[in-house]
Amino acid sequence: MNLSRTLYSSRTPIPALARVFLSLLEKIRCGHLVLIMPSGEQRVFGDPHGSPSARLEVTDWRGCELVLRAGDIGFADAYRHGWLNTPDLTALLRLAIRNEDAVAQTVWGNRLARLWYGLLHRLRPNTRAGSRRNIHAHYDIGNPFYALWLDPTWSYSSAWFDGDLQRPLADAQAAKYQRIIDTLGLRPGMHVLEIGCGWGGFALHAARQGIRVHGVTISEAQLALARERVTEAGLGTLVTLALCDYRDIAGRYDAVVSIEMFEAVGERFWPGFFNVLHDRLVPGASALLQSITIDESRFLAYRASSDFIRHTIFPGGMLPSPERLLDTARRANLAGRVSLAFGRDYAETLRRWRQAFEARLAEVRQQGFDEEFIRLWRLYLAYCEAGFDEARTDVVQFVLKRQA
Repeated sequence: MNLSRTLYSSRTPIPALARVFLSLLEKIRCGHLVLIMPSGEQRVFGDPHGSPSARLEVTDWRGCELVLRAGDIGFADAYRHGWLNTPDLTALLRLAIRNEDAVAQTVWGNRLARLWYGLLHRLRPNTRAGSRRNIHAHYDIGNPFYALWLDPTWSYSSAWFDGDLQRPLADAQAAKYQRIIDTLGLRPGMHVLEIGCGWGGFALHAARQGIRVHGVTISEAQLALARERVTEAGLGTLVTLALCDYRDIAGRYDAVVSIEMFEAVGERFWPGFFNVLHDRLVPGASALLQSITIDESRFLAYRASSDFIRHTIFPGGMLPSPERLLDTARRANLAGRVSLAFGRDYAETLRRWRQAFEARLAEVRQQGFDEEFIRLWRLYLAYCEAGFDEARTDVVQFVLKRQA
């Protein structure tokens, strides 16, 4: 990969597509962007005194052309190659979100690209085999990698700071788990199913209170470490963990918990997922589902194509709107309600993860990850942080009660 600046003299003509890109930036009305061209020339778009502000360094005009063609997917490729740079990714992404209506093509790409990436997304459904393949692409890249920047609870979901953004991340993760236990009214001796148990954070927290947990995952790497943690904690009599697709679970439970696994189900499989929740609950029992969501007003446009997260980071994924999630659950005889929405807490969680990741870059490189991977992961964390900070996405805890 070549991250060096491409040399252009001030007399070098700007490519046609790059000129179109620059013309779109003229529409910025909220805040301002300082753009550094390959020649070193600087231009300011928007109100020079307006906030937010961001800086974009173009080292190769091909980066602008990629953005124009493929929106945020194109930006990810251009940033990964070093054709576009910025000292503050989150600030740049927040500026783009604030001005999305004015510069929509730089976010979504052209119509052909939207159709193409939408097709690619639909070709990676979360069937049983597809789910294992899609999950492997993200979660099985190595437990040592995640150990570098996750907190000691090994939680890879939003913490709940409960209004105190100064509290340690591990404490906020524990508060999230305890809130789930309290919301469901879980007591010692009750038997809980956890769909998507990850590295065992919730299972361990619940088992320490005498609650029995049956956790399932389809990530072999996560399962191996989660079992080790359960054994080390001496909680093997209370926690059972298995490599199992949610569609293959049997039995009845006093409650079901699923923390940010629903995003990986896929819209086509939502009805089946809620049928599983219904059938696994004893009559009158409840499930707590924590999921990232997108606003209903944006859902149809979101569904029609793909984006950087679904294309590159979580293939096969799909965010629900709260309305669609609750409606699909209702059709499975699950009466649902929103218990908590805490998107700003996720922005803070992501900031902590990003800061920890940046602090351990030497060790990331020692594990064999190259600069393109590092830049892509940095973009992933900043992209999600900006989305939650700008309320483009939210994270919600839903309580779903079996009716019959």
